[in-house]
Amino acid sequence: MKAGTNLEKVLESGKFAVTAEAGPPKGTSPAVMLKKGEALRNCCDAANVTDNQTAIVRMSSLAGSVLLKQQNVDPVMQIVCRDRNRLAIQSDVLGAIALGVGNFLCLSGDHQKFGNHPTAKSVFDIDSIQLIQALKNMRDEKKFICGDDISGEVPMFIGAAANPYADPFEFRVTRLAKKVKAGADFIQTQAVYDVAKFAKWMEMAVARGLDKKTHILAGVIPIRSAGMARYMRDYVSGVSVPDEVVTRMEQAANAKEEGATIAVELIEQVKEIPGVHGVHIMAVGWEDIVSEIAERAGLLPRPIL
Repeated sequence: MKAGTNLEKVLESGKFAVTAEAGPPKGTSPAVMLKKGEALRNCCDAANVTDNQTAIVRMSSLAGSVLLKQQNVDPVMQIVCRDRNRLAIQSDVLGAIALGVGNFLCLSGDHQKFGNHPTAKSVFDIDSIQLIQALKNMRDEKKFICGDDISGEVPMFIGAAANPYADPFEFRVTRLAKKVKAGADFIQTQAVYDVAKFAKWMEMAVARGLDKKTHILAGVIPIRSAGMARYMRDYVSGVSVPDEVVTRMEQAANAKEEGATIAVELIEQVKEIPGVHGVHIMAVGWEDIVSEIAERAGLLPRPIL
């Protein structure tokens, strides 16, 4: 494979990677993405551009990725299976590569009933594991899903998500293994707050040698308020927020400061877990805090490769 994306180079060189998240606006202004790119450029190796996250209509992940690219931020274009069939997905991928996007994150997508178009028709023509496989074949075999040839080079660094906390817990590493086998070059996990349970999941992943076949980045969501901590604990499926974290946020004199401190502590803990190759900091709508968290966690300056 050729030189690859910045994220790929950082991970393949064995350095501890930092990715962040930049959600596109519910509108047409490029200034929103450019501002987020400015905030993230020097504190992460790549930034995810979400694809109609929580089933709410936003600027496309393709357009958002190109805008970040213009800011010299390496974008990770998220693709959900909920909204597009295999023709549209493959078409978007070709267009993204032509415009300089090289990282792709394959996701199922939140159910539309949670979003602002609850009666929208869901597509799910292929699932997230089939999507990973399809992108791998586009890259390695230069073939579309139907078997037809693709003209030109198809460089891609392919990512997938993993949830260490969903039930049944024992099955989570098996599902991770399926995504790795399908072709996931890197994995970004759901937010880690219960470090002991995450460490157990990593232990199972390492026992199966998965840390040698893919790059696992632990998810971190900085908490901005006690209300957010309670909401994530009680209502966000797949996120395990211990009561002591909620209590710390409730008792904090400055909730945002405490939230940033908790994020730094979590990063320092997951850095020590064998098999973890980086962190994915999801500060949605709070991008300014990422540089502070990265600096306090000893993750700055980022490598220039």
